[in-house]
Amino acid sequence: MKFILFVEGQTEKDSIAGFIKRWIDPKFTQGIRISVIGFRGFGEYLAEIKSRTELYLTGKHKDDIIAAVGLLDLYGPAIFPSDLSFTKRAAWGKNDIERRVGQPKFRQYFAVHETEAWFLAHKEILPEGVRKALPNRCEQPETVNSNEPPSKLLGRLYRDRVNRDYRKTIDGINLFLKCNPMIVAERCPHFAQLLTDMENLAREAGVR
Repeated sequence: MKFILFVEGQTEKDSIAGFIKRWIDPKFTQGIRISVIGFRGFGEYLAEIKSRTELYLTGKHKDDIIAAVGLLDLYGPAIFPSDLSFTKRAAWGKNDIERRVGQPKFRQYFAVHETEAWFLAHKEILPEGVRKALPNRCEQPETVNSNEPPSKLLGRLYRDRVNRDYRKTIDGINLFLKCNPMIVAERCPHFAQLLTDMENLAREAGVR
């Protein structure tokens, strides 16, 4: 049995399956696979998510699929009404994209505000200089918002404290290898909900 996981960036495509499996594998005696399908940004994601989901959920291996799961950064997409809080934006985006896709085995989620928030939640994996310079708002990583989203915050602190740029496709991948999803889930409620829902979907599909 497996999940199909749709993501919008190369870092997530290369890293997120192993990251989530470190959390979900100990909960089951059966192995669960995560097949990651990458898009080239949000525009392609929104244009093709319906057809890609239908391809998998109606194909010859459909009975092997627990669910198709979409994951996007909350920061960036321009589909949200402007007057919503970040929590309401995530809920609005989830409802909107799930309605567009129209498949009962599809679920949409958002990294609030970016997957880099998960690294802020497990700050011990960051370079010492960066870790010591994190502002107080990082105690609640999902509130590091669109004014200076997590990747831009890390970019500034990497330049100031370790004299180089934060490289999403290099540093991000290396940080994912070190990051503990259990620690992240304790401090990032939206991420915790993703994990809980994936576990429940697997159990409902008969995985033990």
